[in-house]
Amino acid sequence: MSSNDTPIYGLRSSGGQHGDVYTSPDVVRFMLDKVNYTADRDLRNVRVIEPSCGDGEFVAEIARRLLLSAERYNFNASKTFQHNVRAYDIDETKIDKCKKRISKMGIVYAGQSIQTADFLKTATEKADIVIGNPPYIRYENIPKEMLDFCRNTFSTFHYRSDLYIPFFEKTLASLRPGGLHCFICSNRWLKNEYGKKLRQLISHKYALNTIINLEQADAFQEEVLAYPAITVISKDKPAEFFDYAECNNVSELHSLSYGKRIMPKGEDWTVAFNVFSNKSSFLTIEQQGFRIGIGVATGADAIFVSRDLPQLVEAELIMPGINARDLRGNRFQWQGEYLLNPYNTDGSLVNLVDYPRASAYLENHRERLSARHIAKKSPSRWYKTIDRISPSLLSQPKILLPDMSGNTFVFVDDGEFYPLHNIYYIVGQSSMQLRLLAAFLMSDYIRNQLAAVTNSMNGGFLRWQSQHLRKLRLPNLNDIPANDVQHLLAHYECRKISAINSTLKKYFDS
Repeated sequence: MSSNDTPIYGLRSSGGQHGDVYTSPDVVRFMLDKVNYTADRDLRNVRVIEPSCGDGEFVAEIARRLLLSAERYNFNASKTFQHNVRAYDIDETKIDKCKKRISKMGIVYAGQSIQTADFLKTATEKADIVIGNPPYIRYENIPKEMLDFCRNTFSTFHYRSDLYIPFFEKTLASLRPGGLHCFICSNRWLKNEYGKKLRQLISHKYALNTIINLEQADAFQEEVLAYPAITVISKDKPAEFFDYAECNNVSELHSLSYGKRIMPKGEDWTVAFNVFSNKSSFLTIEQQGFRIGIGVATGADAIFVSRDLPQLVEAELIMPGINARDLRGNRFQWQGEYLLNPYNTDGSLVNLVDYPRASAYLENHRERLSARHIAKKSPSRWYKTIDRISPSLLSQPKILLPDMSGNTFVFVDDGEFYPLHNIYYIVGQSSMQLRLLAAFLMSDYIRNQLAAVTNSMNGGFLRWQSQHLRKLRLPNLNDIPANDVQHLLAHYECRKISAINSTLKKYFDS
């Protein structure tokens, strides 16, 4: 329904407040059906919580069904509503609208039934059903006082959590044994870092029953980039499987075909979205002898990365650096930037006395470098980078993957460049084996896997992050016959993705 916010969270570009995303009535009806809150049942003893009710889309449908059930089973709908329905929102104006909608339906409510209150800070009763659309408030839009409260109160408020994460935690804790929880919400938490602890909580204490991905459907009453999904979770023993479906149109919700997905044990269950995760003959990239890494973070790129470094410091302290800007539009065009390496081969910092030009250059920037957090922790090491630089990486052949990219081609560097912080890389084998792996990474089979285990960004770009690369599954490259290897390498050099797909079809479709 609506989310829970006031102007303290700011305004969206559309003019609405952050957090205001109103659910389509068709979706509301479907969700109530999914938790078995239906008018053909005797609903007099079913307790429901809606934690962010807005002006009452879910609450009105709950009341409508309760009235029909009361007529069929001969109980007082108003008394049942007062006793068993709890709805909250921090916006008094929305609560007033919600109350008026319920009154017009003939329901007499009590004050505790529909409250102007912050659900996260309110003592709540146990319920058989929790349903709704929690607020979507990005980390950067959450006021400091609320951030501190969430960090201190909710174990799942992790990394750069959206505000809907603690709504999940508190509402799940409100379920009675056997109770059902159904939210429509951004699907980001299902796969990204800030949802990690919530996923762990659910996998250990609850049963994930259903996920319905609605990325392509109009699930709300206005067009928003919310990437929604419906989840159904029960207060029950953790399940081995969950039902999964993709829905492109809300009119198709009641006729969806579901597939079973295995809930992995002892592993982040985002891999369950990959249909190849349980194919025993397939291996991860790292299981095949490769290593995945991310380019160096310096903490001061304006100083450590520059085209001018060859004229400013000793040649033995610099190396060509490669970043995402050099790998655009399926073209590898080095922009001439160099990386200043202040480390010896053993990982210790160089003695600046031995490098007078570098010493003068770095001393000129000492104030800025010393102000960094990494330098404040070790004042005597004020010119170190956040990540240690390993000179041996420069000469290693490596696959280069920009964090976010529209490229269809996957680049291989034969040992000329050092990757910077917005580049993920893969090393550990020969140039030929890396090109073979690159051909696989260019295929639709791997791109579809990547789309399954990560969230697409605005514009549809996927992210080549190490956490997602480690979830990909592919055949053992050492088992690929020499004839297919030669074909794949030739297709890679010619950038023929359709030909790569055709060659790989028998491996992935078998």
